[in-house]
Amino acid sequence: QVQFVESGGGQVQPGGSLRLSCAASGFTFRSYTMSWYRQAPGKERELVAFITSGGSTLNANSVKGRFTISRDNAKNTVYLQMRYLKPEDTAVYYCHTPAKQDYWGQGTQVTVSS
Repeated sequence: QVQFVESGGGQVQPGGSLRLSCAASGFTFRSYTMSWYRQAPGKERELVAFITSGGSTLNANSVKGRFTISRDNAKNTVYLQMRYLKPEDTAVYYCHTPAKQDYWGQGTQVTVSS
């Protein structure tokens, strides 16, 4: 069974940092592109970043230069290092793979406020 368990969220002041983790199971993790999405209150879910099986990455324009996605295939885990956080980064963050469209985790809440 495909599962994603996100962790690492919390409340942080503007300019702060957080590192999110997502433990995946139920599929051949190393073979698939992994993504981070976020959903803010009243807004649609949006793609934040993705990393291919080969390690190539792409970030949304809104987080370029601030967020870094990485993966550890030995641990079936994908990470999102977030720096210079802004209030507009406040959202629930989810990991996902396009290869398993119907599966989402519970997400982890990130709140950026002073």
